[in-house]
Amino acid sequence: MTTMKRAWLALTWLVLCGLGGAAWAADLNSVHAVYLLNMGHGLDQYLANRLTGEHLFVVVTDPKKADAVITDHLGEDLDATLEIIAPGPKPPQDAEAKAKEPAETKSKSKGDAAAAAGSSLAAAFGGDTNNKLEHPVSGFSRSKGTVFLVDAKSRQLVWSLYIKPKGTESKDLDRTASDIVSRLKKDAYPKAPKATPAK
Repeated sequence: MTTMKRAWLALTWLVLCGLGGAAWAADLNSVHAVYLLNMGHGLDQYLANRLTGEHLFVVVTDPKKADAVITDHLGEDLDATLEIIAPGPKPPQDAEAKAKEPAETKSKSKGDAAAAAGSSLAAAFGGDTNNKLEHPVSGFSRSKGTVFLVDAKSRQLVWSLYIKPKGTESKDLDRTASDIVSRLKKDAYPKAPKATPAK
């Protein structure tokens, strides 16, 4: 009985992993067309030049035709952009019905539940549990030197690289773009291991 149960669980896990991987897998080989978001010091223009010169990806000017976007920042701004490019699934009808519910009813029910949860947490931990930040701080922001390739549909981070530009002059930015594309090409098409001759 135990062996049968373990076999069933193992089979279920394999099927779920296989289906999940097929549905959500995002890798470099699935990217063919990219859209470049604005980057610091116009690095996106140099990257577009290098990407087309190396024939690595098709660079599109219509973001809705892109498989992925290349950006130098993550966070809410990127999420909003990706929602325009490839809108996510619509909420179920029950959620839409709740959205149409009068605002007063929502705030009362949420406020009562939040107050009850807050007071029980405060009692449990012996202190105030309210978040004092009015505007939450994002964990992601524009970072100098990091480039991200993000799948437009799944929102998965496919590839990233940290490479700090030597400067902001044209030759420095072009060199940085060249280095980024070289690394991207190397990661997208790794060399196959050499076959050893048969003896």
